[in-house]
Amino acid sequence: MTRFRRLAAGTAVLAAVTMLLGVFTAAEGAGLTCAQRWPLCDGPLGGLLPANYLSFVEWFHRVVAGVTGLVVLGTTVQAWRAGLSARVRYATTAALLILPAQVILGMLTVTTYQWLILVAHFATATAILGLLVLAAAWSYEGPMAETATRARNAAFLGAALAVPAAVVSPRLLFSFGSAVQVGYYALLLAAFAAFLAAAVWLRAERTSFVASVGAAVLAGLLVLGRQNYGETVAVATVVALGVVAACGLAAGRLAGREIAVTTSSGIFSDD
Repeated sequence: MTRFRRLAAGTAVLAAVTMLLGVFTAAEGAGLTCAQRWPLCDGPLGGLLPANYLSFVEWFHRVVAGVTGLVVLGTTVQAWRAGLSARVRYATTAALLILPAQVILGMLTVTTYQWLILVAHFATATAILGLLVLAAAWSYEGPMAETATRARNAAFLGAALAVPAAVVSPRLLFSFGSAVQVGYYALLLAAFAAFLAAAVWLRAERTSFVASVGAAVLAGLLVLGRQNYGETVAVATVVALGVVAACGLAAGRLAGREIAVTTSSGIFSDD
């Protein structure tokens, strides 16, 4: 079980890294540098290799995406072979089933560059990441008191990550270059994972719902953020991140109260 937990967590991290590489590729303007050839590129060996730095960025993103797909496959197989809970098995399987759509959309971002395709490509990536995070979180469930404490910490972490995300959000304080974009999305992805984990680990429906709202808002920011930012969208982004921070603080405080009450009453006892 410990081995699978690490595998599931590592797979989720790898999926997030793949998404960040996609953000960097788009920010660098490297998305179409392989001469709109897919899966080949524009370099030697008939296009198997890239020709320059920009095409290398796009080529490297494809390589990492391919490795990620294989790791997701391996994680799914291991979940079934190890006889893990139905939730874990179905979550990894669902992520695997979405992968073909993600591959096709990745191809279309190169051969048919359209805003709607870009949004759909990031939406499927977010869905895959969410399913992998859920699988990892479910595999990490343990004694009730320990899991509840972990949930409270995850909720507070999600709230904390929303603050720097708002600071580096588009059109606020910094030029939204490649480094800032990657940092911004890294914060959003980490917060999204934290809120999903908190929602899974929290036992009370009210507290879990608050964490789920934070995760849903972050998912919306991740998907809809792949567009050109005007002033209205920039302000709405900061407001949304404020809502996320409030959800994290509320979920963390509610979880803390419930831990105190249920521990004193023995509800969290695993005896």
